[in-house]
Amino acid sequence: MATIISRKISLISITLAFVLLAGIGFAAEEIRPVSILQPMPDFTLPVYQGGEIAVSQLKGKNVLLIFLRGYARENSWCHVCNYQYAELAELEKSQQIRKKYNVEILFVLPYSKEIIEDWVAKFPDQLVDIEKYKNPPEPEKIDEKGKARVERMKKVFPKSFSYEKGKVPLPFPIIVDAERILSKGLGIFAPEWSGSKVDQNIPTIYIIDPKGIVQFKYISQNTFDRPGPDYLLKFISFLNKEK
Repeated sequence: MATIISRKISLISITLAFVLLAGIGFAAEEIRPVSILQPMPDFTLPVYQGGEIAVSQLKGKNVLLIFLRGYARENSWCHVCNYQYAELAELEKSQQIRKKYNVEILFVLPYSKEIIEDWVAKFPDQLVDIEKYKNPPEPEKIDEKGKARVERMKKVFPKSFSYEKGKVPLPFPIIVDAERILSKGLGIFAPEWSGSKVDQNIPTIYIIDPKGIVQFKYISQNTFDRPGPDYLLKFISFLNKEK
């Protein structure tokens, strides 16, 4: 009898071991670079505004997943990132684009919550800088090279935004990818890029359909090279018609 009981215990132990191993194997999906028409690997990461988010929880919605560059140089934030966020935030305020297009918009920064706090704190100053680039105080004293730069800035940043410190709108979840699990897994984290040696993301945009399939992927060639919101929302509108 003791032998039979011992065998039963051994079988139960082996079964539990297999269950635990299976759980370990499937608890976290490996994040690897993904191409168009492939499912986006699932991930669960903290959100700056609080809580966590998993892409699998967003099934049934389109997902606009935006990887901001972050730092352009050491302790210097990329101005294009702030403009990109502000542009979509204003569209959400005026048109409620998330409801209109059945889309959740997620931004990813490869830093800790404390560093992202600095990004939020300096957000208004970044927008002030942009206006100074577009409207120098003494334009008549600028040489031809300077004038060309001003015109370029006006094309890159056609709209004007202004926020008070401490009142920056944060309608979209900002994902805290402090360990670079998502950014490195997808192959878009770079300690050196666009002439800058600093921990940063290569600006990248994914559009994921309601079934979790990547339908759009854009990796920037330089910091100014980013699809605008009009194009992105038009693409999402097309997906909505195709369902």
